[in-house]
Amino acid sequence: MENQTEVSEFIFLGLTHVRSLQSYLFTLFLLLYMASILGNGATVAVILAELQLHTPMYFFLGNLSSLDIFFSTVTVPKMLAGFLSGHHTISFTSCLAQLHFFHFLGSSEAMLLAVMAYDRYVAICNPLRYTLVMNPQACLLLAGVTWATGFLHALMHTVMTSRLHFCGPNRIHHFFCDIKPLLSLACSSTHLNLSLLNTVTGIIGVSPFILTLLSYLYIISFLSLKVRSRESRRKAFSTCTSHLTVIALYYGTVIFAYLCPSSGSSKGEEMIITLVYSVITPDLNPLIYTLWNSEVKYATRKFIIRKLFPETN
Repeated sequence: MENQTEVSEFIFLGLTHVRSLQSYLFTLFLLLYMASILGNGATVAVILAELQLHTPMYFFLGNLSSLDIFFSTVTVPKMLAGFLSGHHTISFTSCLAQLHFFHFLGSSEAMLLAVMAYDRYVAICNPLRYTLVMNPQACLLLAGVTWATGFLHALMHTVMTSRLHFCGPNRIHHFFCDIKPLLSLACSSTHLNLSLLNTVTGIIGVSPFILTLLSYLYIISFLSLKVRSRESRRKAFSTCTSHLTVIALYYGTVIFAYLCPSSGSSKGEEMIITLVYSVITPDLNPLIYTLWNSEVKYATRKFIIRKLFPETN
């Protein structure tokens, strides 16, 4: 066997090498990251504080906001540190950790969106059985399975990637340790890794999408055939508008990034797509739910007033 020097660290080629542009990008992504932390953190705080939001729908929304906080934290702080210092390096161990948590949180979010769609299906199509079906124990079980499945899915990719040999180039054409750019640097065979990425990750991504699609097809058919009042249909479907928008943002970018052939798009395009669902989408989610959900809007206003003017309560 030939002696091979194992790579101990990787270098991110990132979004740009222009130093003056990096300072602008630092400011932009710092503001986006702060908005994500504050927006999603406020959503979790409001859900915990306001009793009228202690329902299955908002329990899952709280989980989604928590996922978004962690999701953006996996990539953005490291990217900001690189913009600030000019050193875009990461150790092999830290790279594997970043890969693990990115796929752990990303796949958990995909499944959580499907659970939220199922929650809306039960609430609208089976309202009399809603409290029975979506009881606290069932909600905790669904949330636990979602997080656990995402963790095990990511662990599979992390273990398989850690078994590869990296002995050649160590420059990653990305702003974080994503699995496809990392596999392209491996000296050993990545056939099994790519097969798992295409099959298991495809199942993890497509199955929740199908479940979400079926849930909303049942909701639409139920509202069209069983609900006579236009106002009742509008009110029922208004509870789904925010969720549908979040689903469109998430799946529109994830499917293009992971389920479409990479040869059809440049590395720059893939990075922009990843930025949308890993950095920008976590910023938009609390904004979408606040603007388009009257309950969250009212509870947020009530929460802010109570914090600013405690003597009025």
